[in-house]
Amino acid sequence: MKRLLPLLLLTAAALSGCGGGDDLVYKPADQILPAHIRRLAVRPVINKTQQFGLEDKLTLRIRDEFLRNGRYSVVPETLADGVIVLTLTRYILIPTQYDSVLAPTAYKLRVMADLDFVDRTKNQVLWTEPNLEGVQTYNAPTLVGGITEEQARELVWDVLARDVTKRVIQGFGSITGTSRREIEPTSPPHVTPVTPAKPTNPTPY
Repeated sequence: MKRLLPLLLLTAAALSGCGGGDDLVYKPADQILPAHIRRLAVRPVINKTQQFGLEDKLTLRIRDEFLRNGRYSVVPETLADGVIVLTLTRYILIPTQYDSVLAPTAYKLRVMADLDFVDRTKNQVLWTEPNLEGVQTYNAPTLVGGITEEQARELVWDVLARDVTKRVIQGFGSITGTSRREIEPTSPPHVTPVTPAKPTNPTPY
């Protein structure tokens, strides 16, 4: 018993030191990709919006961003350990300013997307990041310094490509999607407001 007493005292001291210290801070481990994932593939972007032809340029932009980063090799999907899957869900274009004749002079472009990462070696979705958002406000091309909708899209693709790369490489918490409450619930995937016609009186006399 005498031999066990010092051991019991040391154990009690260790437990008391771990229990209630105010200087203890919980720091979760970084949620990065598993060690067996070394080669990535970028699947062609899935376009679920009503705006045609968005997916090709965005797919190339994402692939270029991963190549520029250089952390992982980018290969065809048949050779990849992990697959990046991006789905465009909303494309919203709204005029924000008008001139004296009610012609739009400024716009806000907002593109929403869901990001999935597939562990191809285990054939399962490793994680999902919903509601990634790219936003660009711009002046109409008829104004000095204005740009076209196509040029605004290119800027949005830059934002989304950087966010996708950052989320995949740096892990959970590096990028967060927009809350569903912040998305206009009544806006269809592509919105261009139209001024309603004035009501007519069927019996003017």
